[in-house]
Amino acid sequence: MRATFPLGRILGVRVGVHWSVVLIFALIAFGLAAGRLPQTHPGHAWPLYTLIGLVTAVIFFASLLAHELAHAVVARRNGVAVDDIVLWLLGGATRIRTEAPNPGADLRIAGVGPLVSLILGGVFALLAWLLYAVSGSGPVVEGVVWLAAINILLAVFNAIPAAPLDGGRLLRAFLWRRGGDRLRATEGAARAGQVFGWLLVAFGLASFLFTTYFGGLWLALIGWFLVMAASAEGRQARLREVLAGVPVRQTMSREPVTVPAGMRVSEFLSDVLMRSRHSAFPVVEVVPEGGPGRPVGLVTLEQAGQVPAQDRESTTMAEIMQSMEDTQVVGPDEPISDVLPRMENGAARRIVVVDDGVVVGILSPSDVSRMVRMLTSQQRHPAPGGWGQGPGG
Repeated sequence: MRATFPLGRILGVRVGVHWSVVLIFALIAFGLAAGRLPQTHPGHAWPLYTLIGLVTAVIFFASLLAHELAHAVVARRNGVAVDDIVLWLLGGATRIRTEAPNPGADLRIAGVGPLVSLILGGVFALLAWLLYAVSGSGPVVEGVVWLAAINILLAVFNAIPAAPLDGGRLLRAFLWRRGGDRLRATEGAARAGQVFGWLLVAFGLASFLFTTYFGGLWLALIGWFLVMAASAEGRQARLREVLAGVPVRQTMSREPVTVPAGMRVSEFLSDVLMRSRHSAFPVVEVVPEGGPGRPVGLVTLEQAGQVPAQDRESTTMAEIMQSMEDTQVVGPDEPISDVLPRMENGAARRIVVVDDGVVVGILSPSDVSRMVRMLTSQQRHPAPGGWGQGPGG
């Protein structure tokens, strides 16, 4: 899930929102302004209901952001690199670049999110009580009560031991500590997520069919998302098991074509693409000595093609490239199994392999798929003397 609208950085972490947030924001604000608030506290002007509904929705998403920021901050304190935070239709997601180093770190990173939501729920509950004691019941108090309830519900739901929920991470940390195998622990949490997701789907559909309760469709949607996400985690865990011990250098595409930062788009489209089959190219700075330049970004065919024809002669790669700050970079000796969580589809999400400041390769999902097919074939048809035994093996 990538951000549609970047919001900048908070506590050093990139934060963005997906377009689907607009939908859920509107549903929350409208549901409060046109439903819950006038039903529980009739007799007030509609602008007041609308204002309280909008403010409550904003504070709710601020609460979600606090939940995800807690994950990010604790992850960084435990040596885990954080990519970004994205708020979307079903909540928020903190994307990390590396795995937790041990079960204890995994436990802390996963547990802090529900803890923050629970604390926020308690703070809003206390605030609602104080407001009620001062001014009595009213739409504002109702909005704060809703915030208290939704944060506590968020904490409880996220603590359910099923991936990809935070409780699934807690379950993984427990299984990891008990069995000593992170990958098998991930598979166990993923299976729990699939079971829980299907239960939600069944319960939601049954609620809708037998009671015409439209909230059942929402539960079924959440359940379906959990099934898909848990299945993806399970597949990735199995991939990492297959790729265990394989370094990036054995999987990457070696010596990729690089383009100088000062190259014009017209030259890139007419020359570079004629001698390369790739769709993403590392951009390097030009050095006077003529040696290999330091990587400064990544450019894709799509980015170059979006430049208007009349501007291609005056536009350079440096002006359209994706910066290194937004590009995944790994070393050639890193285990490919540790790199997998950082990979996404799309040319702009290629991983650049850098050794001693020089680009030595580029890694794509197709490269990983090719290595998996080769390893799987070797496991099905081992060489005489046992799998993996050969010259130097």
